[in-house]
Amino acid sequence: MSTFLYQQGEYFAQVARGMEELGVQELVELGARDPRPAYRGVSFKADRATAYRICYESRLCSRLFAPLARFRFTDEKDLLRLATDVPWHRLFSKGRTFAVTFNVGNSVIRNGKYASLLVKDAICDRFRQETGGRPDVDTDRPQVVINLFIDRSEAVLSADLAGEALHKRGYRAHGGGPAPMQETLAAAIIRHTGFDGSRPLWDPMCGSGTLVAEALMAAARIPAGYLRQDWGLFALSDFDAAAWKRQKAAADARIRPIPPGVLSASDVDGRAVGFARQNLARLPFGPVVGFTVTDFRQAPDFRGGVIVCNPPYGVRLGADDDLPKLYAELGDFLKLHCPGSTAWIYCGDRERITHLHLKPTRKIPLPSGDLDGRLVRLDMYEKITKE
Repeated sequence: MSTFLYQQGEYFAQVARGMEELGVQELVELGARDPRPAYRGVSFKADRATAYRICYESRLCSRLFAPLARFRFTDEKDLLRLATDVPWHRLFSKGRTFAVTFNVGNSVIRNGKYASLLVKDAICDRFRQETGGRPDVDTDRPQVVINLFIDRSEAVLSADLAGEALHKRGYRAHGGGPAPMQETLAAAIIRHTGFDGSRPLWDPMCGSGTLVAEALMAAARIPAGYLRQDWGLFALSDFDAAAWKRQKAAADARIRPIPPGVLSASDVDGRAVGFARQNLARLPFGPVVGFTVTDFRQAPDFRGGVIVCNPPYGVRLGADDDLPKLYAELGDFLKLHCPGSTAWIYCGDRERITHLHLKPTRKIPLPSGDLDGRLVRLDMYEKITKE
């Protein structure tokens, strides 16, 4: 027998591997109660208004689920029967479109797509029983997204409150390259740096500008969902429009301007810089970011600030043989031309760390997809001259 959980104030925030601790910190700051780290995320309790706030403001969560039902099953027929027990007609109306996403592992049902089709059939069957009709499926732009999570013989069905993944901020007009950094990873890097706008920040290999965009949003307190128009929670039957507006207005009221000169970014690739300018122009205060087409090796000295960058690891630059030299020259530039600065270098391939020829103060595991990446902190000290 399945248990309907949505009204009990239980939620699950999906967080990338390696970011669980940061995710807990952020969720608590946004008002979550009783956070419990779990596989690829954090379970927590919250009232509806707090869930709305997390959905709108979280920079680190990739999805926000409201669990609807949790049950154990034995086979396909059992999954279909138990999923049909969920009162779907109480969650959304038959006039809404929906889709079912899935995460399935170690299960008697090995085909996750097939399992999601069983849930789709269960939703439609229950709607027919209760209303005489059924909602339409839309896999491209569904109004309601239901997630199926299966681990062995336990299934959890959840409503995705965001609908689209939360990393889709809305500022990325152009990718700017074959492997742009995901926004949630960039936000985690910026959070590790502690950047708040009190010191200048420079990204000398900005690509399409994701790191500097997340730095701007963090320092200016721009909510992560500021540019988004559509949310999965809008289509749910219990959507409280007044509570949503209050949370959004409170978050937007905290936005503050960033003066020119605080944020700068450059890249040797002029096309990438053009993409970055277009992306940042979509954000409040985006035009204050200073962009230049510059090879970092010819850049002027950068003193007393924060340097953050994601050097190539074989995708944008090309031949791997060029990379040790590039990293060594980056290390030399930091040592000779960035006194008093703190550099945070994301190495998608951790083997590249040694090529910097500098001793890191910290090495923080931050995987990215299949990459076992590391965020490296390097402290550049001011040289003391004797008179």
